[in-house]
Amino acid sequence: MSARNPGVEYDPSWFFDYKVNKPATFKRANELKTRRGVKKNYQVAWLLKAATCIDLTTLSGDDTFTNVQRLCYKAKHPIRVDLLKAVGMEDRGLTVGAVCVYPARVEDAVKALKQAGAPHIPVASVATGFPAGQTHLKHRLVEISQAVDDGAGEIDVVINRAYALAGNWEGVYDEVKQFRAACGNAHLKVILATGELGSLTTVYKASMVAMMAGADFIKTSTGKEGVNAILPVGLVMVRAIRDYYKRTGNKIGFKPAGGIRTAKDSCTWLALMKEELGNDWLTPKLFRIGASSLMGDIERQIFHNVTGRYAAHNELAMA
Repeated sequence: MSARNPGVEYDPSWFFDYKVNKPATFKRANELKTRRGVKKNYQVAWLLKAATCIDLTTLSGDDTFTNVQRLCYKAKHPIRVDLLKAVGMEDRGLTVGAVCVYPARVEDAVKALKQAGAPHIPVASVATGFPAGQTHLKHRLVEISQAVDDGAGEIDVVINRAYALAGNWEGVYDEVKQFRAACGNAHLKVILATGELGSLTTVYKASMVAMMAGADFIKTSTGKEGVNAILPVGLVMVRAIRDYYKRTGNKIGFKPAGGIRTAKDSCTWLALMKEELGNDWLTPKLFRIGASSLMGDIERQIFHNVTGRYAAHNELAMA
């Protein structure tokens, strides 16, 4: 990941009077879906870039060591070797950005990545009472510390939506700052749960407060809300990142998560990053996609580019 965000002192003047122009935001988001298209070899290049930015995720009640192990092997080998050879990328060491699991599965993921010969792939753990965050603060802090002790290099926390909806931004700031301290050397990714924040203006304010408190990444969703990663919300969040960078010089990462399932979707999110933040953000150090099934479609599209046909179900390993 990029350098840690030290955060700044809480200052509501950075966001208090900010208002999002909703019609203009939706218009710009719709342009991203239709204006930029990539084809053939260019499409393959974009899809390979997207693959390296995926947080390959399993957050199911029936997670076991076996399916975590399988996920970790896929993280090390996201694209079939013969397909990589066909596009001249077999020697690039291409892997996903991270493996994301529940806190109780962190040790399993660390062990499985070592077995797969990929201890360099970070393990990300959701924490702080994910996805609702409705547990006592002391328990949320202990959960972070335990995940870090078990080997997590990245911690995905959820903000207190009750504070955000009530406009208690100092309360949000104070909690995120404590999460940052509990992470130690692990990077902090702050989930805003934007589908539950009510307005784009609230999304902007939550983004800014999380960054002020020391978030290294801001993330759209838990994947469990009714509305997860959508482009208008992403646009507001990346513009908050741009504003924060202009004020502080600190580059904050962005992670859309939930509902991103197709290769075409991943290219649209990459286009958003390129056009709004620039090429510096087109790297797993500053951009991640939280997904469980996206990798399958990316590999399917690359297979089609190489062979001229779509793969049968048994020709591609499932993520």
